[in-house]
Amino acid sequence: MGDLAGAMVRLRPAIRDDIAALARIRAAPEVYQRWGGDDDLTATVAEDLADPGTRVLVILYEDRVVGAIQWSEEADPDYRHAGIDIYLSPEVHGLGLGTDAVRTVARHLIDDLGHHRLVIDPAADNHAAIRCYAKVGFRPVGVMRRYERGPDGTWHDGLLMDLLAGEMT
Repeated sequence: MGDLAGAMVRLRPAIRDDIAALARIRAAPEVYQRWGGDDDLTATVAEDLADPGTRVLVILYEDRVVGAIQWSEEADPDYRHAGIDIYLSPEVHGLGLGTDAVRTVARHLIDDLGHHRLVIDPAADNHAAIRCYAKVGFRPVGVMRRYERGPDGTWHDGLLMDLLAGEMT
């Protein structure tokens, strides 16, 4: 897979040389609160990149790594769909880069890979992420109670959102 161009960002497959930059972003309190990770975030990011079931792309803005977006696919033909996850450096929050990156990956998953349905599952209290995904066309499906364990060890609700082909804005 080659690079994907958004209106403001460029996405390219993550490589080993990106691990240090991504680990620094994951260490930012605002990102760590949502994504967590082991004590060694460099190793955590390296494991993410090595996962054969997940495709990780770095988000480039003004030619620097500002985050990552990844997707995985359910291959069973009766349930086929793709799921997206994203994190951005807090220094670029509020610029519309997340919306651009999600829209760019969603377009790739629908137009190039033929998915008819995409899902994303932000924390139920992550209102900024929910607004970002809604701008792309994702709609709330429902709250998944005690869905994920946070870095603090407690369980948190998640919001399942989905987007059907033809609904992207």
